[in-house]
Amino acid sequence: MSSLLEIKNATLKFGGVVAVNDLSFTVEEGEVYAIVGPNGAGKSTVFNLISRFYDPYSGSITFDGKNLLDRNADQVADLGIARTFQNIELFDHATVLQNLLVGRHRHRRTTMLEEMLFTPRVRREEKRHREAVEEVIDFLDLQPYRNKMIAGLPYGVRKVVEVGRALATGPRLLLLDEPASGLSVEETQDMRWWIDDIRKQMGITVLMVEHDMGLVSGVSDRVLALADGAKLAEGTPAEVQSDPAVIEAYLGAGAA
Repeated sequence: MSSLLEIKNATLKFGGVVAVNDLSFTVEEGEVYAIVGPNGAGKSTVFNLISRFYDPYSGSITFDGKNLLDRNADQVADLGIARTFQNIELFDHATVLQNLLVGRHRHRRTTMLEEMLFTPRVRREEKRHREAVEEVIDFLDLQPYRNKMIAGLPYGVRKVVEVGRALATGPRLLLLDEPASGLSVEETQDMRWWIDDIRKQMGITVLMVEHDMGLVSGVSDRVLALADGAKLAEGTPAEVQSDPAVIEAYLGAGAA
Protein backbone atom coordinates (compact mmCIF):
# COMPACT_ATOMS: atom_id res chain seq x y z
CA MET A 1 0.00 0.00 0.00
CA SER A 2 1.41 3.39 -0.98
CA SER A 3 2.02 6.22 1.48
CA LEU A 4 -0.48 9.06 1.72
CA LEU A 5 2.23 11.62 0.89
CA GLU A 6 5.51 10.84 -0.82
CA ILE A 7 8.28 13.29 -1.63
CA LYS A 8 11.09 11.78 -3.66
CA ASN A 9 14.43 13.44 -4.45
CA ALA A 10 12.92 16.95 -4.33
CA THR A 11 15.31 19.84 -4.97
CA LEU A 12 14.45 23.54 -5.01
CA LYS A 13 16.88 26.30 -5.88
CA PHE A 14 16.60 30.09 -5.59
CA GLY A 15 19.38 31.32 -7.83
CA GLY A 16 22.54 29.79 -6.41
CA VAL A 17 20.91 28.90 -3.08
CA VAL A 18 19.69 25.32 -2.63
CA ALA A 19 16.65 25.60 -0.34
CA VAL A 20 15.67 21.91 -0.54
CA ASN A 21 18.39 19.41 -1.38
CA ASP A 22 17.49 15.99 -2.84
CA LEU A 23 14.90 15.42 -0.10
CA SER A 24 12.89 12.21 0.21
CA PHE A 25 10.37 11.16 2.86
CA THR A 26 6.90 9.66 3.20
CA VAL A 27 3.95 10.35 5.46
CA GLU A 28 1.68 7.42 6.26
CA GLU A 29 -2.07 7.79 6.66
CA GLY A 30 -3.13 8.31 10.27
CA GLU A 31 0.20 9.47 11.68
CA VAL A 32 1.58 12.74 13.01
CA TYR A 33 4.84 13.49 11.23
CA ALA A 34 6.99 16.44 12.30
CA ILE A 35 9.72 18.35 10.46
CA VAL A 36 12.28 20.09 12.66
CA GLY A 37 15.51 21.98 12.14
CA PRO A 38 17.27 25.31 12.69
CA ASN A 39 15.97 28.53 11.15
CA GLY A 40 16.55 28.49 7.40
CA ALA A 41 16.67 24.70 7.25
CA GLY A 42 13.96 24.59 4.56
CA LYS A 43 11.03 23.42 6.69
CA SER A 44 8.40 25.90 5.51
CA THR A 45 9.79 25.65 1.98
CA VAL A 46 8.79 21.97 2.00
CA PHE A 47 5.25 23.06 2.92
CA ASN A 48 5.27 25.54 0.05
CA LEU A 49 6.28 22.77 -2.35
CA ILE A 50 3.38 20.59 -1.15
CA SER A 51 0.99 23.57 -1.35
CA ARG A 52 2.24 24.18 -4.91
CA PHE A 53 3.45 27.71 -4.21
CA TYR A 54 6.82 26.59 -5.59
CA ASP A 55 7.80 24.19 -8.36
CA PRO A 56 10.71 21.89 -7.50
CA TYR A 57 13.82 22.02 -9.68
CA SER A 58 13.68 18.22 -9.75
CA GLY A 59 11.99 15.33 -7.98
CA SER A 60 8.39 14.23 -7.46
CA ILE A 61 5.56 14.77 -4.97
CA THR A 62 2.54 12.47 -4.82
CA PHE A 63 -0.54 12.57 -2.61
CA ASP A 64 -2.80 9.53 -2.38
CA GLY A 65 -1.17 8.22 -5.55
CA LYS A 66 -1.82 11.45 -7.49
CA ASN A 67 0.95 13.60 -8.92
CA LEU A 68 0.76 16.91 -7.03
CA LEU A 69 3.02 18.59 -9.57
CA ASP A 70 0.20 18.33 -12.10
CA ARG A 71 -1.98 20.55 -9.88
CA ASN A 72 -2.09 24.30 -9.36
CA ALA A 73 -2.09 25.85 -5.89
CA ASP A 74 -5.85 26.48 -6.06
CA GLN A 75 -6.50 22.77 -6.71
CA VAL A 76 -4.60 21.40 -3.69
CA ALA A 77 -7.48 21.84 -1.22
CA ASP A 78 -9.79 19.86 -3.51
CA LEU A 79 -7.48 16.86 -3.12
CA GLY A 80 -7.91 16.99 0.66
CA ILE A 81 -4.88 19.00 1.81
CA ALA A 82 -5.29 21.99 4.15
CA ARG A 83 -2.70 24.13 5.91
CA THR A 84 -2.06 26.85 8.43
CA PHE A 85 0.66 29.50 8.22
CA GLN A 86 3.45 30.81 10.46
CA ASN A 87 1.86 34.25 10.22
CA ILE A 88 -1.86 33.96 10.89
CA GLU A 89 -3.87 34.43 7.69
CA LEU A 90 -7.44 35.24 8.74
CA PHE A 91 -10.01 37.88 7.78
CA ASP A 92 -9.61 40.31 10.69
CA HIS A 93 -12.90 42.14 10.14
CA ALA A 94 -15.02 39.00 9.93
CA THR A 95 -16.29 36.79 12.74
CA VAL A 96 -14.91 33.42 13.76
CA LEU A 97 -17.97 31.77 12.22
CA GLN A 98 -17.50 33.62 8.93
CA ASN A 99 -13.81 32.72 8.78
CA LEU A 100 -14.58 29.06 9.30
CA LEU A 101 -17.29 29.15 6.64
CA VAL A 102 -14.60 30.30 4.18
CA GLY A 103 -13.06 26.88 4.71
CA ARG A 104 -16.18 25.28 3.25
CA HIS A 105 -15.67 27.00 -0.11
CA ARG A 106 -14.26 23.90 -1.81
CA HIS A 107 -17.47 22.00 -1.02
CA ARG A 108 -19.81 24.47 -2.69
CA ARG A 109 -21.73 22.98 -5.62
CA THR A 110 -24.29 25.71 -6.35
CA THR A 111 -24.14 28.15 -9.27
CA MET A 112 -23.93 31.94 -9.06
CA LEU A 113 -27.51 32.25 -10.35
CA GLU A 114 -28.76 29.86 -7.66
CA GLU A 115 -26.89 31.90 -5.05
CA MET A 116 -28.49 35.13 -6.28
CA LEU A 117 -31.97 33.61 -6.18
CA PHE A 118 -31.27 31.85 -2.87
CA THR A 119 -32.91 28.67 -4.14
CA PRO A 120 -33.89 25.71 -1.91
CA ARG A 121 -30.69 23.97 -3.02
CA VAL A 122 -28.64 26.92 -1.79
CA ARG A 123 -30.49 26.89 1.53
CA ARG A 124 -29.79 23.16 1.94
CA GLU A 125 -26.10 23.72 1.13
CA GLU A 126 -25.86 26.60 3.59
CA LYS A 127 -27.38 24.44 6.32
CA ARG A 128 -24.92 21.63 5.58
CA HIS A 129 -21.92 23.99 5.66
CA ARG A 130 -23.12 25.64 8.86
CA GLU A 131 -23.50 22.24 10.55
CA ALA A 132 -19.97 21.23 9.50
CA VAL A 133 -18.54 24.47 10.87
CA GLU A 134 -20.47 24.18 14.13
CA GLU A 135 -18.92 20.74 14.62
CA VAL A 136 -15.46 22.30 14.30
CA ILE A 137 -16.41 25.11 16.72
CA ASP A 138 -17.55 22.54 19.27
CA PHE A 139 -14.47 20.39 18.72
CA LEU A 140 -12.06 23.30 19.36
CA ASP A 141 -14.12 24.86 22.16
CA LEU A 142 -14.60 28.07 20.18
CA GLN A 143 -18.23 28.59 21.24
CA PRO A 144 -17.49 31.77 23.28
CA TYR A 145 -15.90 33.39 20.22
CA ARG A 146 -18.31 32.25 17.49
CA ASN A 147 -19.67 35.72 16.65
CA LYS A 148 -16.66 37.82 17.64
CA MET A 149 -14.44 39.66 15.18
CA ILE A 150 -11.00 38.15 14.63
CA ALA A 151 -9.30 41.53 15.14
CA GLY A 152 -10.41 41.65 18.78
CA LEU A 153 -9.32 38.13 19.74
CA PRO A 154 -6.18 37.13 21.66
CA TYR A 155 -3.33 35.72 19.59
CA GLY A 156 -3.73 32.20 20.99
CA VAL A 157 -7.42 32.07 20.07
CA ARG A 158 -6.63 33.26 16.54
CA LYS A 159 -4.14 30.39 16.18
CA VAL A 160 -6.89 27.94 17.08
CA VAL A 161 -9.33 29.63 14.68
CA GLU A 162 -6.84 29.18 11.84
CA VAL A 163 -6.60 25.48 12.67
CA GLY A 164 -10.40 25.43 12.69
CA ARG A 165 -10.67 26.99 9.25
CA ALA A 166 -8.28 24.34 7.89
CA LEU A 167 -10.36 21.60 9.53
CA ALA A 168 -13.55 23.06 8.04
CA THR A 169 -12.26 22.13 4.58
CA GLY A 170 -12.57 18.46 5.57
CA PRO A 171 -8.95 17.49 4.85
CA ARG A 172 -7.24 14.12 4.83
CA LEU A 173 -3.85 15.79 5.39
CA LEU A 174 -3.41 18.82 7.64
CA LEU A 175 -0.22 20.88 7.32
CA LEU A 176 0.53 22.80 10.53
CA ASP A 177 3.25 25.43 10.10
CA GLU A 178 4.64 26.16 13.59
CA PRO A 179 1.32 25.78 15.46
CA ALA A 180 2.93 26.60 18.85
CA SER A 181 4.75 29.73 17.68
CA GLY A 182 3.93 32.66 19.98
CA LEU A 183 1.82 30.57 22.36
CA SER A 184 2.13 30.40 26.13
CA VAL A 185 2.98 27.16 27.92
CA GLU A 186 -0.71 26.56 28.66
CA GLU A 187 -1.77 27.34 25.09
CA THR A 188 0.92 25.03 23.73
CA GLN A 189 -0.41 22.23 25.93
CA ASP A 190 -3.89 22.88 24.55
CA MET A 191 -2.49 22.74 21.01
CA ARG A 192 -0.93 19.39 21.83
CA TRP A 193 -4.36 18.07 22.83
CA TRP A 194 -5.96 19.46 19.67
CA ILE A 195 -3.36 17.79 17.43
CA ASP A 196 -3.75 14.49 19.25
CA ASP A 197 -7.54 14.65 18.95
CA ILE A 198 -7.40 15.72 15.29
CA ARG A 199 -5.56 12.51 14.55
CA LYS A 200 -7.43 10.17 16.91
CA GLN A 201 -10.99 11.52 16.77
CA MET A 202 -11.14 13.05 13.29
CA GLY A 203 -8.84 10.55 11.58
CA ILE A 204 -6.79 13.27 9.90
CA THR A 205 -3.12 12.80 9.08
CA VAL A 206 -0.93 15.65 10.35
CA LEU A 207 2.33 16.96 8.89
CA MET A 208 3.79 19.58 11.21
CA VAL A 209 6.70 22.03 11.16
CA GLU A 210 7.63 23.01 14.70
CA HIS A 211 10.48 24.37 16.85
CA ASP A 212 8.99 23.37 20.21
CA MET A 213 10.54 19.94 20.81
CA GLY A 214 8.25 19.32 23.78
CA LEU A 215 5.24 19.54 21.46
CA VAL A 216 7.01 17.48 18.79
CA SER A 217 7.90 14.75 21.27
CA GLY A 218 4.40 14.74 22.75
CA VAL A 219 2.41 14.20 19.55
CA SER A 220 4.68 12.90 16.77
CA ASP A 221 5.02 9.34 15.58
CA ARG A 222 8.04 10.17 13.42
CA VAL A 223 10.32 13.16 13.04
CA LEU A 224 12.43 14.43 10.14
CA ALA A 225 15.35 16.73 10.97
CA LEU A 226 16.57 19.10 8.25
CA ALA A 227 19.61 21.31 7.87
CA ASP A 228 20.39 23.39 4.78
CA GLY A 229 17.47 21.76 3.00
CA ALA A 230 18.82 18.22 3.39
CA LYS A 231 17.80 15.31 5.60
CA LEU A 232 19.92 14.92 8.74
CA ALA A 233 17.95 12.21 10.50
CA GLU A 234 14.56 10.50 10.58
CA GLY A 235 12.94 8.33 13.22
CA THR A 236 11.08 8.54 16.51
CA PRO A 237 11.36 11.83 18.45
CA ALA A 238 13.84 10.22 20.88
CA GLU A 239 16.00 8.83 18.07
CA VAL A 240 16.18 12.15 16.25
CA GLN A 241 16.88 14.20 19.38
CA SER A 242 19.80 11.94 20.31
CA ASP A 243 21.29 11.83 16.79
CA PRO A 244 24.80 13.40 16.81
CA ALA A 245 24.25 15.15 13.47
CA VAL A 246 21.07 16.78 14.79
CA ILE A 247 22.77 17.89 18.01
CA GLU A 248 25.62 19.42 16.02
CA ALA A 249 23.22 21.27 13.69
CA TYR A 250 21.37 22.76 16.66
CA LEU A 251 24.24 23.40 19.07
CA GLY A 252 27.35 23.56 16.90
CA ALA A 253 30.37 21.39 16.20
CA GLY A 254 31.62 19.43 19.17
CA ALA A 255 28.33 19.56 21.07
CA ALA A 256 27.58 15.92 20.38
